[in-house]
Amino acid sequence: MKQSHLRTAIAGVGGGIAMNLAMLLTFRLIGFGWKGGGILLNPSHQSQKLIAVWTEIEPLPLVVKQPMPIILGIVGFGIIHAYLFRWLSPSWPRSVAKRAIRFASLVFLMTFLFWEFFTPFNQFGEPIYLIALELVFWAFIALADGFAISMIMREGGGSGI
Repeated sequence: MKQSHLRTAIAGVGGGIAMNLAMLLTFRLIGFGWKGGGILLNPSHQSQKLIAVWTEIEPLPLVVKQPMPIILGIVGFGIIHAYLFRWLSPSWPRSVAKRAIRFASLVFLMTFLFWEFFTPFNQFGEPIYLIALELVFWAFIALADGFAISMIMREGGGSGI
């Protein structure tokens, strides 16, 4: 069954919202701390270069100074993800969970694993154990995205889990 563009866009918005919420719970709450002091900004563990990028070097990242463009951008990525899901998933198993995990794995491997290797590891000298923690965060974020999109795009409107 071919999904409508409206349903695909709604699934993408749902995926983007799920990613934003998962990022709030992982990177913001645990990683950086609600008011600072999280493990990813602890100078006894973290690279001074990475800490400086997030807290000292102007201009600070948009997500720190003006998060709304980043939040909306992630929703935009969610919409792109929904269209990718729509294109790829017809050949996948029918269950919501199997499709969600398959799609989350794809997003994780193609996006987040590459990001952690190329930027925090390569450019900022972040310790491997913190990169591993961040990869756990990214896996959770990818799963939130995958499950939101898969649930909204499920065929026939039943649970199909």
